[in-house]
Amino acid sequence: MRARQRNRRLLAACLGAGLIAGALVPATVAAAAPPRAAHSAQQAAAAVTNLALGKPIEASSSIQNYVATNANDNSTSTYWEASGHPSTLTVKLGADAELSSVVLKLNPDPAWSKRTQTIEVLARKQGEQSFTSIKAQAEYVFDPAANQNAVSIPVSGRYADVQLRITGNTSGYAGQIAEFQVNGEPAPSPDLSVSGLTWTPSSPSESDAITAKATVRNTGNAAAAATTVDVSLGGTVAGTAQVPALGAGESAAVDVALGKRAQGSYTVSAVVDPLDTVAEQDNENNSVTAEGKLTVGQTPGPDLEVTGISSNPSSPAVGAQVSFSVKVHNRGTSPVAAGSVTRLTVGDKTLNGNAPALAAGATETVELSGTWTATSGGATLTATADATDTVDETNEDNNVFARSIVVGRGAAVPYIEYEAEEGRYEGTLLEADAERTFGHTNFATESSGRKSVRLNSTGQYVEFTSTSAANSIVVRNSIPDAPGGGGQEKTLSLYADGQFVQKVKLSSKHSWLYGNTDQPEGLTNTPGGDARRLFDESHALLANTYPAGTKFRLQRDAGDDAAYYIVDLIDLEQVAPPASKPAECTSITEYGAIPNDGIDDTTALQKAVTADQNGDIACVWIPAGQWRQEQKILTDDPLNRGQFNQVGIRDVTIRGAGMWHAQLYTLTQPQDAGGINHPHEGNFGFDIDDNTKISDIAIFGSGRIRGGDGNAEGGVGINGRLGKNTKISNVWIEHANVGAWVGRDYSNIPELWNPGDGLEFSGMRIRNTYADGINFTNGTRNSTVYNSSFRNTGDDSLAVWASKYVKDTSVDIGHDNVFRNNTVQLPWRANGIAVYGGYGNRIENNLVYDTMNYPGIMLATDHDPIPFTGQTLIANNGLYRTGGAFWNEDQEFGAITLFAQGPDIPGVTIRDTDIHDSTYDGIQFKTGGGAMPGVKIENVTISKSNNGSGILAMGGARGSATLTNVDISDSRDGDILIEPGSQFVINGSASAPARVGRELSGI
Repeated sequence: MRARQRNRRLLAACLGAGLIAGALVPATVAAAAPPRAAHSAQQAAAAVTNLALGKPIEASSSIQNYVATNANDNSTSTYWEASGHPSTLTVKLGADAELSSVVLKLNPDPAWSKRTQTIEVLARKQGEQSFTSIKAQAEYVFDPAANQNAVSIPVSGRYADVQLRITGNTSGYAGQIAEFQVNGEPAPSPDLSVSGLTWTPSSPSESDAITAKATVRNTGNAAAAATTVDVSLGGTVAGTAQVPALGAGESAAVDVALGKRAQGSYTVSAVVDPLDTVAEQDNENNSVTAEGKLTVGQTPGPDLEVTGISSNPSSPAVGAQVSFSVKVHNRGTSPVAAGSVTRLTVGDKTLNGNAPALAAGATETVELSGTWTATSGGATLTATADATDTVDETNEDNNVFARSIVVGRGAAVPYIEYEAEEGRYEGTLLEADAERTFGHTNFATESSGRKSVRLNSTGQYVEFTSTSAANSIVVRNSIPDAPGGGGQEKTLSLYADGQFVQKVKLSSKHSWLYGNTDQPEGLTNTPGGDARRLFDESHALLANTYPAGTKFRLQRDAGDDAAYYIVDLIDLEQVAPPASKPAECTSITEYGAIPNDGIDDTTALQKAVTADQNGDIACVWIPAGQWRQEQKILTDDPLNRGQFNQVGIRDVTIRGAGMWHAQLYTLTQPQDAGGINHPHEGNFGFDIDDNTKISDIAIFGSGRIRGGDGNAEGGVGINGRLGKNTKISNVWIEHANVGAWVGRDYSNIPELWNPGDGLEFSGMRIRNTYADGINFTNGTRNSTVYNSSFRNTGDDSLAVWASKYVKDTSVDIGHDNVFRNNTVQLPWRANGIAVYGGYGNRIENNLVYDTMNYPGIMLATDHDPIPFTGQTLIANNGLYRTGGAFWNEDQEFGAITLFAQGPDIPGVTIRDTDIHDSTYDGIQFKTGGGAMPGVKIENVTISKSNNGSGILAMGGARGSATLTNVDISDSRDGDILIEPGSQFVINGSASAPARVGRELSGI
């Protein structure tokens, strides 16, 4: 990701379409008026239906803002240009059509030089995966003088998607199209829509079972096969029902059971044929949102709920005895007598207490008997009101409350993780080879614990028993890519105690990168050869809470028709209800945002943030719902400096209803969005300059690549200078290039120089990125990432990069930053945690698991940082199955690696750390141009270095280390290995004598 700071503008991008004797013609040159002779031809063409206008369109690559959507916007003054040959441009008509011609246009202005493009036309029918050539490759001349820069290509046949494959262009850098028209008539086909949506009872209470009635109509001119309809409440699917086969013009009223619902107001929506199993005329009219909301009232009677858990001590040390108290609230309308049991489970411990009498609306604190012995890594605390079910409550599904407690190492995550291979399963166990080979379509290497389960046939499953209550699920999985790339969506069936719960929707749209290179910028989304980043995650908020002891099963049923499913792990979590709006905040709905309607809410979100920045409101509230965001939130730059606006927001507070409830998402890949504030930073999330607080939301990006396919990057969730007093907490970021990139180069806008200072990130959940998780750069100092989790990042999950792109390299140094109590899993490229230069930085109390190819923790002076000075501390960390081979598999990295490629790395202490099951060495001092003097290694345990040594000093390493209380066992190449020629000195000893020279290592 550090390559993001380099100037990667391509000269070819400046060539554009209009080079005439070396002069660039702007892309916005207006089209010239057509000559009179062409008037009659244009009249005839006007009678033909252009089926491609405004339809979804995508390109294999693009340059700068010459994106695919420019090619079917009915304007020849905008155009698409690819970054290289061959290139493709694909328009999706939405349904089969009888095609008659394809018309391709460039800007007719005479300033555009004559050119010849080599083009093949391909197409595919609705529901098919592969394209078929319908017009063989040929050369087409675009000439403003001769044919008004337009060519017409006769075609025929019934197809839904049309693709241009361009392999040559005599003038532009690659393929160029200003208008891509597909002429023809829609083929007879069904068209399903929901014409009515009601529910009974119309005004239910919490004790009533609710049934929705969706009226599905086929407005097409052909029969529709049977399908399904989903009904959602607040953006979450609450029920599914079968829709019968419908003839043209027919309709059916379908009952959908929604069950009982908690008090509140719900947006109700329905979508027919949610999995697109029916080939329709129009897939964009399948959903409807009811005009009114479903309002569920409170049923008279008592209702107990837990509103909080307190521990004493609040931050216990490992081994401490911890006591607990629980706040119990009676949200009902009737009092509750004393004596109901309040129960808390933590680990394998169960603690009870008796609640006093509670009047309606009252809250009491219940002290629990007994204590829990704190264990490293923390635990999930789950409290239940009326645990023995003695009170007849109006709502029996809101008694459970869960939170985490931080102890020792790692993040106190609110979910419990279950490995697929540790449960019951019928399927194939996948296990990594001894060297955990990466980058060769190796599912096991990319699996947590280096094992996963493959489901090949109907009926196969993974089953596990929950140890805590849960109402949500996350599944880390892999399903195949689409044959032509771009991913596909499939389902897997979820059961609880043998009862079907729902279909879990899985996707491969954000996985599957191809190529043999170790440089991520060289990987591509186009299938071919080796693949990596094989896994992604799917999540679902369940309609009910399932108690501890529930047997959950993910099963391949009929209709779950992926070629295979690989299940790696499952997270179960008890998600709290959506938070209520604080009185001082103003909702984005006041500015026009509407949840769950699929329409871009960026304008409303930006208006609310701007109002807060201007002092017109106190803070911005994002309620529960799915909110579409297609542009980065930032500050308008009145000086309009440069091509991109890179002025962030400041003095803003944004709060949400919870990361599971208030979710921002984007559908457009950043390279196709247009109007972005910077190619690296994308079209979603927030650009921050100073004093900003963001909490309790999710940011789901649309990135699918990091640099491959035309330097297209996947966007950044949070970026900018960040400045002082910025705090980001409980934010879930997924499918971005980078979760949070902190810092801008001083040269960017010097007058806005404001490096991060005192930043706080906590409770972060960063998943499935193409580069870093959180990177502190450009002089970031005194900043912390605490109690956060990272999984499947495509570069360092956590990093300090003391870069030189700062105002003053003697002052603006990355220093005194702390990564503490974080859990890092499965980085698919680079390190778990890394520090590049600076001083006073600390890596403490973290857990790092399963790095694919790089160390769990690395200190290095590559990437040209400001040198290390002072002290750097690595303390009380646990590293499991870390390290690996990279760079053509020629370089083998240890679990902890020091790499003084350039300047020295002085002042390092490694203490109170456990390193287990490393792929290569436990601690490695790597060959480089600098030295690593005076390293202290204290109270460290290294066990089972599978393909290396406990401690290795390579032949070109220079420096020294002193060992105190170091225990090494079961290393293939011996406890301590100093290679011949090394100038590295190790003082002290481990649990076995030092061995000098690989010839003495016993291999």
